[in-house]
Amino acid sequence: MLLMRRKIKIETERLTLRTPIHSDFRAWTALRVKSQSYLVPWEPTWADDHLTRKAFTNRVYWASRSISSGTAMPLFLIRREDQSLIGAITLDNIRRGPSQSATLGYWTGEPFARQGYMREAIDAVVHQAFSRLDLSRVEAACLPENAASRGLLEKAGFKYEGVAQSYLQIEGRWRTHVLYASLRSDRRGKTEAG
Repeated sequence: MLLMRRKIKIETERLTLRTPIHSDFRAWTALRVKSQSYLVPWEPTWADDHLTRKAFTNRVYWASRSISSGTAMPLFLIRREDQSLIGAITLDNIRRGPSQSATLGYWTGEPFARQGYMREAIDAVVHQAFSRLDLSRVEAACLPENAASRGLLEKAGFKYEGVAQSYLQIEGRWRTHVLYASLRSDRRGKTEAG
């Protein structure tokens, strides 16, 4: 089993993907507030204390513990040109043994949506998952009507695998999601002859 360091930093063309730190609180809160109506339809219901410093502090500690234990890789997306926090991406539920897989989740603040940033981040995290973490499979799920997220996953090489009934609670209701996956060695649709 590969253990991860407490802090992770991945550089892409326009972004730095890094572990959240306590001093991110104001930027994170401002972006979440500014993007609330954009994010709420796609996310689990925000807790009453979602935007508090205490909840953010717990998030930072959770990120550090998860990275140390190798169970998750939560990262903030920082735009390199101006050091703006633009969103987050998490490789979560990292499973070892015969599975060697994880689940991908992400969000972008509304001012930064549809500019290719999340595609860049997904490519980097999936590369890290396969090359550094030795995972075989990265899964993702989204609501069927979330055309932007579905298109993003497909452009990033994820393939549609099916439907999960009552997969997550979104806005307080159990919602069906569509499932996608990216495989390190994608042989789907190939035969021994191919």
